[in-house]
Amino acid sequence: MDRSGVSRVQSVKIGHPVESGLRRSLAPAWAVLLLAATFGMPSSASAAPQDKPQGKLKVVYHLSDLDKVNFVIGNIQNHFDGVGGPDNVTIALVVHGQALRAFRASSANPDLTRHVGQFSKAGLELAACGNTMKSQNVALKDLLPGFVSADRGGVVRIAELQSQGYLYLRP
Repeated sequence: MDRSGVSRVQSVKIGHPVESGLRRSLAPAWAVLLLAATFGMPSSASAAPQDKPQGKLKVVYHLSDLDKVNFVIGNIQNHFDGVGGPDNVTIALVVHGQALRAFRASSANPDLTRHVGQFSKAGLELAACGNTMKSQNVALKDLLPGFVSADRGGVVRIAELQSQGYLYLRP
């Protein structure tokens, strides 16, 4: 009621319930389209993987689980094979934790020993965590040939390599 005592009816527009729900459900799609229009979306041609990367890839593999040693060694071999050999990629393997036990020369699996020897000759950097070496009372001479010590720690070595443009892989 207003001051004159007359009741006034306020007009309220009510949308159709199905239409309102449809608008709400399409809102996320509209937001995506708006963002795509604003910032652009890659076309299928530009989103396709390139045949050859620009420059030589650099990759660091992080290995700490004993049960993943053979899997990671297989990944590295597949990586070399997939890019046409070690001339086309630079790979580092940083080992720490329980995984380091597999690389002890006195008890290493013959296949692992062979692969590590081949990888070392191909230029793969094999870094053993200095902290793990201390905790396991292991010296470089106790490990398979080709290892160097990451004296400041395996994770520090990984971070150093990443700062040099290495891509990080932890299978």
